[in-house]
Amino acid sequence: MKAVRAGVAPAFVRAVMQRAARVPEVAARLPDGNATVAVRIIDDAEMERLNREFAGEAHTTDVLSFEGSGEHIGDIAISWPRVIAQAEEWGHGEKDELSLLLVHGLLHLLGWDHATAEETEEMWRLTYIPLHGLRRSPRA
Repeated sequence: MKAVRAGVAPAFVRAVMQRAARVPEVAARLPDGNATVAVRIIDDAEMERLNREFAGEAHTTDVLSFEGSGEHIGDIAISWPRVIAQAEEWGHGEKDELSLLLVHGLLHLLGWDHATAEETEEMWRLTYIPLHGLRRSPRA
């Protein structure tokens, strides 16, 4: 995956993931030991390529999760152009949007999905717990 420059430091990404990992429901699904997740910030062209190759869909998306094994939970790819556009659309900062997508990607890696209204509601509930007060309308 080709990375792009984003307006966030790796320490910010790590802090968001660590906060999410402390949510009891999330912590219960983490493997014992030192769990790892790789995060890559990419552009829309790379996201479209990944989405086409791995999900069979020829369009870009905001986040994709790729399952790992053992202590490596998996990889999360996030489109920086989608972060910028969605932050503007929802009226919050880019770091807030990135945080939402990081937690959303982690939840997918740990087995949550949003195929039904109930699953979507649960994913959004869990997404917002570590983000203290950030609000926006749920979307799958």
